[in-house]
Amino acid sequence: GVGATRRLSAVRWGVAGQIVWAWILTIPAAATIGAICFYLVNFLGVK
Repeated sequence: GVGATRRLSAVRWGVAGQIVWAWILTIPAAATIGAICFYLVNFLGVK
């Protein structure tokens, strides 16, 4: 971001790390929630 254009020491690496982990965890979390909803709907017999 803007901090990196000035110098790498201006980057808040803790925040950057949290963003990367959020990216990594988003797809598996969405897939898990989708699977739970899918099986719940099938279990209830909703058509």
